[in-house]
Amino acid sequence: MKLSSIAALVCAACTLHVACAQDYPNRSIRLISPYAPGGGTDYFSRLIGQKLTERLGVSVVVENRPGAGGVIGSDAVAKAAPDGYTLLLASPSPIVVSPHLNKNMPYDPLKDLAPITLVASVPAIFVVHPSIPVKTVKEFIQFAKARAGELTYSSSGNGGTGHLAGALFDLRAGTKMIHVPYKGTGPATIALIAGEVSIGFAESISLTTHIKAGRLRAIAMTSLKRSPLFPQLPTVAETLPGYTAGPWYGALTPSKTPADIIGRLNREIAAILRAPDVRAGMRESGAEPGGNSPVEFAAHIKDEYERWGRVIRESAIKSD
Repeated sequence: MKLSSIAALVCAACTLHVACAQDYPNRSIRLISPYAPGGGTDYFSRLIGQKLTERLGVSVVVENRPGAGGVIGSDAVAKAAPDGYTLLLASPSPIVVSPHLNKNMPYDPLKDLAPITLVASVPAIFVVHPSIPVKTVKEFIQFAKARAGELTYSSSGNGGTGHLAGALFDLRAGTKMIHVPYKGTGPATIALIAGEVSIGFAESISLTTHIKAGRLRAIAMTSLKRSPLFPQLPTVAETLPGYTAGPWYGALTPSKTPADIIGRLNREIAAILRAPDVRAGMRESGAEPGGNSPVEFAAHIKDEYERWGRVIRESAIKSD
């Protein structure tokens, strides 16, 4: 093929790319939530989906694609056309945790998915059943060390945020708790309230009502800073410096999606997260709104990937 013909094809492709980007969006968008309805991922998916529909003028349809700890839905996005019409609202598990536990991951989250923005960070709360006679992190550490291998903590599943929060606590505090996985945050919380397990690490959205009703006792926040939701509650980091654990939620799209489309989505979602009603609603549930740049979110994902990889290796956590 002549050089002039190749140049013509390149120019035509560039022209088509620019035209498509300028015309975006001109049809409905799928926003995949890789978990079943209910829970933080579904909540933020529907919030962003509704607001994007209003701002973009096209329907943004939330599609729940649960399975394999978020891997099935995330894989569907990773393999979708990179045109901005298939988006992912993900939590840490399928992005920074599962790759360390699953040797046969169907996608590489660092290569096959392009970050758009962090949507929210939700602090987790370290809680105990009221029968556990401790009120502070220091008291709990002493109590747990005297009962090594006896105390149990629940989580939403193997490799989930609650599991890793407990594993990190053991590493930092020198305790030895037993992890008991459940199929979701709801069952894990019910088991804790019933006294089947003694301890839990879960997002504030799931625990606030039970704490206020006295069914669970809050010991500390797992965020680095105290939460406005419970300003009197100390952080684990005040006793174990540097400790931080908790879910975050972010928007991603297939890699190779045009940068200007990613930029458009970033600006729209960031504007949504700056809206006073959205910020107020999120903060009432303990969530901290995001809205950073794609580059900043990519750096956050890389840091989280490396951090939780170390915890998984040091704790010898294995997949189910």
